[in-house]
Amino acid sequence: MEKAVYHFILNPVSRSGKGRKLWDTVIEPYLQASGVCYEAHFSSRAGDITRLTEEICSGASEALHRIVILGGDGTIDEALQGITDLSRVALGYIPIGSGNDLTRDMPISGNPLRALRRILEAESTTAVDIGVTTYGDGVSHRFIVSSGIGFDAAVCEETNRSDMKGFLNRIGLGKLTYLGIALKQLFASRAVSCEIRLDGGDPISIKTILFVAFMNHMYEGGGFKFAPRADYCDGLLDLCVVGDLSKALILVALPTAFFGKHYMFPGITAYRAEKVEIQTSAPLWVHTDGEVARRNDRLTVICQRRALQMYI
Repeated sequence: MEKAVYHFILNPVSRSGKGRKLWDTVIEPYLQASGVCYEAHFSSRAGDITRLTEEICSGASEALHRIVILGGDGTIDEALQGITDLSRVALGYIPIGSGNDLTRDMPISGNPLRALRRILEAESTTAVDIGVTTYGDGVSHRFIVSSGIGFDAAVCEETNRSDMKGFLNRIGLGKLTYLGIALKQLFASRAVSCEIRLDGGDPISIKTILFVAFMNHMYEGGGFKFAPRADYCDGLLDLCVVGDLSKALILVALPTAFFGKHYMFPGITAYRAEKVEIQTSAPLWVHTDGEVARRNDRLTVICQRRALQMYI
């Protein structure tokens, strides 16, 4: 019987270059010693992860494509865009990024070798939810952790192009990048109103919105527990809606989100829905799994229940 082939996709610059070293010194030697049938695929530029995933999924010889991602939340997000048929993929994840919000509420080890062993020894997979954000012009983008519009996306956008991010990640202080930019973006944000519809219901009007996070998992932004009740298998998005409160109060409230206690503050509200439609009075930055491509003022966000098989 022909052995199953595992396709490993690696972002060599994950964790500021430590990803490639981890592959060379830990992951590949273990695969070789264990006699695992595998192929390694390395990204070298933006868009490579999606392209590599597309190429793997286009292979007609395999009934099931076993793909293992080594990287951060952004790497797995890029891979999701290249999967042509979710039902033909079994996805493994070895978290070696700086944020790793995906694994904070999943039984995936932060130890790369343990995570690898669990994938290779798994007798079955678990079906997990996938989110899809569709912009006003019809362009769609999948996400696995969260999507968001407003402040959280603006922080992601500036952080991703910050020269300080790589330096602080190398010395283990990457969270300071997010903190400094978050404070800057908070005071630079302007008043924008919005309307939200949940599962086609009546619109919910918010006079001043800071951000709306559409959560598939509990955490985003490097450990903010915006959705303490989120369940990645329930077919629902957990919304964290922050608006109609002063910036001074937001400064007090945001640190409590690390512990999921932010809903004690008026103006921060939780909702649940399978489908969310949102219209803002002005275009705001939008992110999917921390990746930011554009501003928009109209979104539809849905949850695809148990759409992807994962080794967890």
